[in-house]
Amino acid sequence: MILYTQEDFEVETKRLTGNKGVDVVYDGVGKTTFDKDLNVLRPRGYLVLFGGSSGAVPPVDPIKLLQKGSLFITRPTLVNYIATREELEHRAHDVLGWIASGKLKLRIEHKYKLADAQQAQRDIEGRKTTGKLILVT
Repeated sequence: MILYTQEDFEVETKRLTGNKGVDVVYDGVGKTTFDKDLNVLRPRGYLVLFGGSSGAVPPVDPIKLLQKGSLFITRPTLVNYIATREELEHRAHDVLGWIASGKLKLRIEHKYKLADAQQAQRDIEGRKTTGKLILVT
C-alpha cells in the first residue's frame, strides 16, 4: 500500500513495477490524484473513478488517453449494475452469499449513537474514518 499523502505514489509505483505501470487504478480521491493515476497505468490500463473526495477530475481530451497508451477511464455507479429487478437480486445474492460464507468480511470502523450523527458527519468530512460507519439508537 502506498499512502499518497505521505509519499509520491507515482514515483513509488513506477519503482515497484519496473516502470511498467499497473493494470488498474481504483481512485476514490479524484482531482488531487488524477494526473498521476494516468501516469502509473500500463498501456491499455484502466482507471476506475469511484469517488471525488478532493473534487471532480478535470475534463479529459481523449487524445491524452491515446498518448498515454490507449487507456480506459470509467466512473461506475451502482444504479447501472442493478437496472432491473433480476440484476439486483443476482448481485445481492452474490454479495450476501459471500458474507454468509465468510469470503467477504464486513468492517465496521465506528459506531455512533444517533444523537452523535453530526460528529459522525464531521469525522467523515475530516477524513478521520475508514471502513463503514453505523448509527445506532
